[in-house]
Amino acid sequence: MRILFITSTRVGDAILSTGLLNHLITLHPDAKITLACGGAAASLFKDVPGLEKIIVLDKMVLSFHWLRLWVMCFGKIWGVVVDLRNSPMYYILPSIERWRIGRTGTKLHRVRHLASVIGITDEPPGPKLWLSDKQKSLGRLIIGKGPPVIAIGPTANWRAKTWRPGNFADLVERLTGPAGIIPGGRVAIFGREDERPGTLSLIEAIPENRRIDLVGQLDLLEVFSCLRCCDLYIGNDSGLMHLAAVSEIPTLGLFGPSPKELYAPWGDFCDVVSTSIPYEEIFSENFDHRVSDTLMDSLSVGNVEKAAHKLWNRSREGVNQ
Repeated sequence: MRILFITSTRVGDAILSTGLLNHLITLHPDAKITLACGGAAASLFKDVPGLEKIIVLDKMVLSFHWLRLWVMCFGKIWGVVVDLRNSPMYYILPSIERWRIGRTGTKLHRVRHLASVIGITDEPPGPKLWLSDKQKSLGRLIIGKGPPVIAIGPTANWRAKTWRPGNFADLVERLTGPAGIIPGGRVAIFGREDERPGTLSLIEAIPENRRIDLVGQLDLLEVFSCLRCCDLYIGNDSGLMHLAAVSEIPTLGLFGPSPKELYAPWGDFCDVVSTSIPYEEIFSENFDHRVSDTLMDSLSVGNVEKAAHKLWNRSREGVNQ
C-alpha cells in the first residue's frame, strides 16, 4: 500500500509530526511512503523507511502548489492520506483511509493535537527521526572525543523569540566554569548560514579549544546526528530545540513570545524556562514579528542557569536509576 503524508513547511512542526508518521509506518511496515513538505524540512525525511518520494511544496501564486501536488499524486491508489495542511488533497485524492487536521483551535500540545487527528488520545507517539549508519558515524566524527558538550541553539525563525547572544555567552561561561555543571565542557553552536551574523559574538566568546562551530555547516539530519553526541541542549523555541529533544539529550527550551503549552520540547528529559513577563502580556500593541527586536529580555541568565542545573541533575538521576 501507499501512504501520502502531507506535513508542515516549518521545521519544528514537521519534526513534531514525525511521531504520527512513525505510528503509521509501524502499522504498515511494508508501505511505500510519499512525503509532502516545505523545502526547509525536506532533508529531515531522507532516511524514512519505505520512502518512495519527497515532494517539496514551495508556495506558488494562486495556490498552484496544490495543483502540482495533485498532478504528482493523481493516478495512484492510496491506502492512507494524512493531511496536516488542510489541503484540497484530502477531498480529491481517492484513498481507503484519510485524515486531516482541521482548523479548530486547541490548547493541546502539538504532539497531542497531531495524534488526535487519527483518534489517539491517551499516549501520543513521540517524534521520531531516522538515520542511516553513515549519518550516525558522521555525527560522532564531527563532535569527536573529548569533554562533554553543551549544544547551543541561539537562533529562531523570528527575532522576538531569540535570547541575546551575550546572555548565551554568559550562561556558557557559568555552566562550563569551575563551579558549573560541566566544568571545562565543550560548546557546539548550531544555526543556519544566514543566521551566522547574529551568532558571531557568541561564537567568538567561546574559547577556540572548546568551541565546535557548526553554524551553516550541516543539513538537518547531520545536525540531528551531532546532537545525539552532545550531552545537554539549551536554545530558543525553534526547530533546533525540537531536533535536540528527538535526539533524547536533556533539552532546555527558552520561551517568551510563543506558547510553551503548545510547543515545549517533547521528551522525558525536556524542560522550559520562560520570561518573567507571561506570553499573554509580552506583545506590544503593534507587534510585528518581521521587525520586532527580542522580547526575551525579562528572562535572566540566572534563571536559565538554575533551570539548566535542575534539568541536568534530573537527567543524571535518570541515567543512574
